[in-house]
Amino acid sequence: MLAGLFDGPEVIVVLVVILVLFGGSRIPKLAKNLGQAQKEFKKGLAEGAKEEDDSKSE
Repeated sequence: MLAGLFDGPEVIVVLVVILVLFGGSRIPKLAKNLGQAQKEFKKGLAEGAKEEDDSKSE
């Protein structure tokens, strides 16, 4: 669905805007925080699926 929204030039514009807004030094920190958030989200999904399986087996 979103794949068609960001083609070649649009990606470059988005990256430049991010660089201007956050600055070069804050981008690695932002990427690290996004990675940690994604990891926690996946962990929560796995725990929710496990609890759902447990409740179905009872």
